[in-house]
Amino acid sequence: MDQNSTYFPPTKPAVLFLHASTMDGIFTWFLQVLVLTREYSVYVPDLLFFGGSITDKNERSVSFQAEFVARGLEILKVEKVTLVGLSYGGIVGFKMAKLYPELVKSVVVSATIIDLTESISLEFYKQHGFTRWSDLLLPKTLDELNILITFGFHKFPWLPDFIYRHVLETMYTNIKERNELLENLVIPDKDANSYITQAIGRQNNVGFNKKCRPSSAIRATIQV
Repeated sequence: MDQNSTYFPPTKPAVLFLHASTMDGIFTWFLQVLVLTREYSVYVPDLLFFGGSITDKNERSVSFQAEFVARGLEILKVEKVTLVGLSYGGIVGFKMAKLYPELVKSVVVSATIIDLTESISLEFYKQHGFTRWSDLLLPKTLDELNILITFGFHKFPWLPDFIYRHVLETMYTNIKERNELLENLVIPDKDANSYITQAIGRQNNVGFNKKCRPSSAIRATIQV
């Protein structure tokens, strides 16, 4: 963001898109951007340690991600947004709505949860043979990337291997920091915001069923 530039408040309703932990912002949301930009001011940031977003601070919490996005919107003179979050972006979105209620007008989320607790995580690990979230969400090989894709898509079109290699090279950078983000994402059950977190997590298994296919994703529209 150019500190020497002058920014003006949006003249159209503002929509903020927050991406999942597997891809950057524009890769996730480019189709929505193409459709909505005529009628809305659309903002698609890369969360910290995704795309070109970095920091020299050691903070890795969801609250810090929310602060980072809110500060960016403040610089851009955005006063009110409809927030759309997918997976990790939804968790950040819920935190933004809590910390910045004057900024977040409404929240639309999919395949997400309010808090990712230890019990929800342990149940997922047991069911699918992982020991930590990074085993799934930070692939290092083509085979691991293909496993991740089977979790996220019901039927994914065939693509040549060189495209997958390019995805690995461009989308999975800052591995150390992103692993720390995932470690900080899991919280003790006693610290969860609401019993709703536990109920949704158990019912949806964080968006996946036993056959490693997306179950009915958690979708909600919340007016704040």
